[in-house]
Amino acid sequence: MEKIRTILAQKNLDHDRQVWTEKIRQVRPNEVLGELSRPAGKYSFQRLLTLISPAAEDFLEEMAQQAARLTIQRFGRTIQLYAPLYVSNVCVNSCRYCGYNHHTIFERTRLSIQEALADAQVIADEGFRHLLLVSGEDRAFVTTAYLAELAARLRRRFSSLSVEIYPMTQEEYQILFEAGIDGVTLYQETYDRAAYAYYHPAGPKRDYDWRLLAPDRFAAAGMRRIGLGVLLGLTDWRLETLALAEHAAYLMKQYWRSQVSFSFPRLRPAQGTPAEWPHLLSDRNLVQMMLALRLCFADAGIVLSTRERAELRDHLVDLCVTSMSAGSKTNPGGYTGHDDTAEQFVVADTRTPAQVAQMIRSKGKDPVWKDWDAAFLQTTVSR
Repeated sequence: MEKIRTILAQKNLDHDRQVWTEKIRQVRPNEVLGELSRPAGKYSFQRLLTLISPAAEDFLEEMAQQAARLTIQRFGRTIQLYAPLYVSNVCVNSCRYCGYNHHTIFERTRLSIQEALADAQVIADEGFRHLLLVSGEDRAFVTTAYLAELAARLRRRFSSLSVEIYPMTQEEYQILFEAGIDGVTLYQETYDRAAYAYYHPAGPKRDYDWRLLAPDRFAAAGMRRIGLGVLLGLTDWRLETLALAEHAAYLMKQYWRSQVSFSFPRLRPAQGTPAEWPHLLSDRNLVQMMLALRLCFADAGIVLSTRERAELRDHLVDLCVTSMSAGSKTNPGGYTGHDDTAEQFVVADTRTPAQVAQMIRSKGKDPVWKDWDAAFLQTTVSR
């Protein structure tokens, strides 16, 4: 479980990362062509470093074509749809980039089990069968017992339940897994220890290593889905991609029965946060990051949320995305009309789930509302 910490430290991916900046800049076009001539879908550190380099920007069209072919080979012509359900915007942390910062003054909202079920019913009525439960770090209310009870009652309506919450112990993750939750998404935010300390000045989230080792804990607890990501805009995206990939490669070897997926959250406007971020990457570089990871990880899920505007999401459906949120509300009670509660960030793609599904069909792909993989796993176990 401590191995990922050693990997990052030995490769200078969690400190003194500037050594990689120069190596990335030194990549030449012939090296990019060399990597693109090899079979797509296999990871090596050097391969990824080459594909995220400035030199590779001139080869995005070839990268896109290869990524599109590989994604269809591995996932078919399908895009899974999911919805997030925010159950609390109370948080004890002081993250400088988040609208739920403990010091930001606004009326906090917590959903009771019944209120959460009411929001979930709206989501289910829209067709979703894959639900993501989201919360600030609110251990006083969003307890293991709360999540387990909510999951037990939601399983009747949803084929797959995941959580995006604070890091837990392995025993707590096991309780959630037994209650019906089969996936956990947890962003390290940044793998740079110095930057992490700056952006997390107070609260339990200050503990870099407790967060870093959380995927080991929930994978060991049996979770079938491991969601990774970094908050794009905090530091250099290229250096974060290298660290993210090393984390993913380690987890794939260690917990081969679980599927690893990548998310790409770019910083969005939120209450009480800065208007400008010095490391916010362009659309072009976001696409480059996604394509490079697909060309290195054939079987990884590529997840894109409503943080991104509609036009960009439409374009990426053709390339490498395997899962998308739609019709998202990032405030507790948002689905049942409680627009007065504070949201975590401003959604960019405001289309309805039906409109997003129609867009996917117009691209020659099928929107998948039900998590068929979970159904397959249940059938396999029953045999």
